[in-house]
Amino acid sequence: MIRVEGLSRSYGALKAVDGVSFEVPRGEVVGLLGHNAAGKTTIMKMITGYLEPSAGRIEVDGLDPARDRAAVQKCIGYLPENCPVYPDMTVVGYLEYQAGLHGLTGAERDQAVAAAVRRTALAEKALDPVHTLSRGYRQRVGVAQAILHDPDIVILDEPTNGLDPTQIRQMRSLIRELAEHATVIVSTHILQEVQAVCDRVLIIQDGRLAVDARLDELAGICPGTNGMPARQEAARRCGQLRLEADAAPETLRPLLEGLEGVTAVEPLESGEGHYRYRVEVADGERAPAVARAVTEAGHALFALAPQARDLETVFREVTETEVAHA
Repeated sequence: MIRVEGLSRSYGALKAVDGVSFEVPRGEVVGLLGHNAAGKTTIMKMITGYLEPSAGRIEVDGLDPARDRAAVQKCIGYLPENCPVYPDMTVVGYLEYQAGLHGLTGAERDQAVAAAVRRTALAEKALDPVHTLSRGYRQRVGVAQAILHDPDIVILDEPTNGLDPTQIRQMRSLIRELAEHATVIVSTHILQEVQAVCDRVLIIQDGRLAVDARLDELAGICPGTNGMPARQEAARRCGQLRLEADAAPETLRPLLEGLEGVTAVEPLESGEGHYRYRVEVADGERAPAVARAVTEAGHALFALAPQARDLETVFREVTETEVAHA
């Protein structure tokens, strides 16, 4: 459905997007995750044809936005981060105007507007001028205009901005509903939004693609491997163990770092006679060797257990690695 190859965009000396490549198949919900100014919005603007890339290639449903911009935009519904609306129009008036831009007229237009109002829970504000709406309702109007023409691809930039907890739940429900019939890309800097609605995450850091993985693959992503997913780095799958023993770091670290398959030993908080560590291992089969090394060296082993690695862990590792290399 969407193919991006070597995508870059520069503003003078600033490289906002740097050699990004990925594919999004039909029917997938993908989260574009990154800090503010990471390059997420620039990527979406290039996919939707609102911004030309400095280098690279984009294909949307077999079409090139540079040559077939109108056709590409016809199959995409797009919610920009700060959705432009006409403040003096009523909600219905604005949506009718947008429907007309998509070529919808008469009964078809009325049905499309009614469906968009219903799906975004705007009925009670339908006749209100847009300038009287709260930020949350204005955001819903933006989503309504994005789905008016029943697009095959929906791209939402920070869709929960300004929404209260109830509205966030409604937005998540709508995204799941959209995913039943469309490919959805959700850009956000909020980890919970990706975890709540997405099948897959693309982590963008300083304009580059740091991680491309399904959420259920995150446990197989190793720090220090450029964040590539387990399916691409199968030989380098890793895990984490939480270890608690009576051995201080100056004793335990060299002991464990000398073991085959142990890639890192990180001391954590410690108490009276208790020292805790995070142990990075090549795979889940290394735990017995770690336990044996500790006990055979004469140390007391209080606890040893695998540590789950979730989206927050991977995101933190990726961003910390980038900062350390900056």
